[in-house]
Amino acid sequence: MKYYITTPIFYPNSSPHIGTAYTTVAADTLARYHRLKGHDVYFLTGTDENAQKIVRTAESQGMDPLAYVDGVVDRFKALWVELDITYDDFIRTTEDRHHKVVKKIFTKLYEQGDIYKSEYEGWYCTPCETFWTENKLIDGKCPNPDCGRDVELLKEESYFFKLSKYQDALLGYIKDHPDFIQPASRRNEMVKFIEGGLEDLCVSRTTFQWGIQVPFDPKHVVYVWLDALINYISALGYPDGELYQRYWPAEVHLMGKDIVRFHAVIWPIILMALGVPLPKVVYGHGWYLSKEGGKISKSRGNVQDSFELIRRYGSDAIRYFLLREMQVGTDGAYSEDALVERLNSDLANDLGNFVSRSLAMIVKYRGGVIPKAGEPTELEAELRALGNEVIAKVEERLEAHDPAGALENLWRLVSRMNKYVDETAPWTLAKQEDQKARLDTVLHTFAEAIRILGILCAPFMPKLTAKMFQQCGVGEEMLAWEDAKRWDVLGEGIQVKRGEALFPRIDMAQFSVEEEKAPVSEVETQKIEENKVEFEPIKEEISIDDFAKIDLRVAKVLHAEKVEKTDKLLKLEIEVAGKPRTIVSGIAQHYAPEDLVGKHVVIVANLKPAKLRGITSEGMILAASHEGVLEVLTLDKELPAGARVK
Repeated sequence: MKYYITTPIFYPNSSPHIGTAYTTVAADTLARYHRLKGHDVYFLTGTDENAQKIVRTAESQGMDPLAYVDGVVDRFKALWVELDITYDDFIRTTEDRHHKVVKKIFTKLYEQGDIYKSEYEGWYCTPCETFWTENKLIDGKCPNPDCGRDVELLKEESYFFKLSKYQDALLGYIKDHPDFIQPASRRNEMVKFIEGGLEDLCVSRTTFQWGIQVPFDPKHVVYVWLDALINYISALGYPDGELYQRYWPAEVHLMGKDIVRFHAVIWPIILMALGVPLPKVVYGHGWYLSKEGGKISKSRGNVQDSFELIRRYGSDAIRYFLLREMQVGTDGAYSEDALVERLNSDLANDLGNFVSRSLAMIVKYRGGVIPKAGEPTELEAELRALGNEVIAKVEERLEAHDPAGALENLWRLVSRMNKYVDETAPWTLAKQEDQKARLDTVLHTFAEAIRILGILCAPFMPKLTAKMFQQCGVGEEMLAWEDAKRWDVLGEGIQVKRGEALFPRIDMAQFSVEEEKAPVSEVETQKIEENKVEFEPIKEEISIDDFAKIDLRVAKVLHAEKVEKTDKLLKLEIEVAGKPRTIVSGIAQHYAPEDLVGKHVVIVANLKPAKLRGITSEGMILAASHEGVLEVLTLDKELPAGARVK
């Protein structure tokens, strides 16, 4: 089965942004999913460079247009590398292969009477590359709700394409193929637009020369939309190329909702006129809007530069956030605070915590070797049934071009596995001699779940899958989608390799903007950046008298357990100065209860008691944390519980 997916070709008049990144990451996710299914995938992206706005931007910077776009295109390609985008082709509309196909199609449409020459007078919006009639303007400005900028009155000789000729044919096609335009809200918008009447489309310009010349009338250049849309088949070598014969029609054109009209009206009519099959789906997703409703402020660390975000959080975290927040048919809300919240909650607390705890217990109880599973119980049967249900839902949502829905379902399995850890309580089983087989089954189930989750995460977060597989002791040969539907794939004896946290918890304070220091050389700056470690600022000074008020004592942990209905808190029973105490501490994501029993820790002994989740906490355990890693302060020598820390 073949699968051809495209993004729009993006305007290289500025660096790529969050919206551009979303479209490309979503397309890459779908392409990766179909590859894992064993399908013959072709994934196309690229840049739309033959536009008047490119010329104007280049001129404003005193540059040749091609030299200008070369630099911006390099930024696009660099970002796609950073985001692990696996495109098969990158088409630029300044390439000869594209020019040849556009000229061939323009000539064919002219010769068969679908393109004719006339004179045009109308209001032109350069940012939208669109002509408007006067009655469509709003307060004399561009009526596009996403633009609203000034337009200019142009009168020039132009060639026109007969859109109106194919209006009824297109409406009939949409009626007969209700899935052609998705989601349904976009289809309804397009049907209403077409029923309002299509005007013939201006497809050439004479007022500038940047672009593809009309082959039989070189004073004209091909107008941007006829030029740009053809990229989807010019990249395949239309009409005789092997790739064209193999992959056309496209399974899906994926794009933002603002350009659905061009892809769902102009493009299919061009193809109808050529006698070429239409793409199967035109899918228009929403936009990413600032969660604050406007300005994004660097002073809050709330940047949206994609390169900076990847440097801070990693490509997998960015991919996950972008895909998870964009619900079908709606806009996504972006803020860096929301990104960090998702990272800490879903990736660090849920998935990362499950993998870390599971591997730690395999290491602790079986020396890091995955044991042979014993007889599964009803609990494992329930877990496997849920796993199969989740996989089916993930497939269903990805087939519907809904990565957010797929991830939402995937996280049902992540949440269930965390619950399974608490239900089975391996730390209790390990203390019971007659429960060895049961413990083996539980630990084996942990490893199988990590393997399955690794496969399911692969389309969304490819680097994560590699880390999960490495820590679980399995290789890429096990990365097959169908294997996610099977349990007991792992044989006994595989050595796990517990590594660093998959997703360290993030504290936004570490990204606060600092005041500029005295100038240093470029080399010194580079060295500083390479070795720089971000820390929270040191608090204001206190006197020795203030410090003397703090009573730090050694305490022995007698018992530990998780606090119900929370994944962060541990309840610790300790002994200090010959007396028992209870302390509630937010360290459950870093320590299993059994990890602390018997340890000698340091506490603030004279802290005023406080109630947490209905439990009176009498003190505070000292711990150090940095970049998501936390470690409780323990003593190498067993000093008596109650000894003063000076």
